[in-house]
Order: sequence, then structure tokens, then C-alpha cells
Amino acid sequence: MPTTKAGQRAVNKYMKENYDRINLTMPKGRKETVQIFAKNHGQSVNAYINAAITEKMERDQGGNQ
Repeated sequence: MPTTKAGQRAVNKYMKENYDRINLTMPKGRKETVQIFAKNHGQSVNAYINAAITEKMERDQGGNQ
């Protein structure tokens, strides 16, 4: 179902107020690999990358944030 302009504005406002954005750059071909891994794990690319970052941070900090 198409989103109305008002609906899209509401979503954009919610996203701006509740999320930070990071522009991620990676070598050519890596994006497709990440998409495949995420799909194979039943996750979106965003969820997969966030989980990987969280896991790495927990390992590096001994579980302390």
C-alpha cells in the first residue's frame, strides 16, 4: 500500500528523533556478501551489521558497555 506524504513525514520525523544514521563504506562486492549473510541469518542488513557491531564491542570490552 503506498504511503501518503503525511505518513512519510511522520515516519521521517520518528526516525530522526529515535535513530542515528551512519554512512558505511566498504570495498566493491562486500555489500552483496553482507546481504547474503544477513538473509541466510533471517535478518535485514541493518540488523545484521548492528548485531556484528554489538558482538565486537562486547568482546572488546569484556561485556561492559
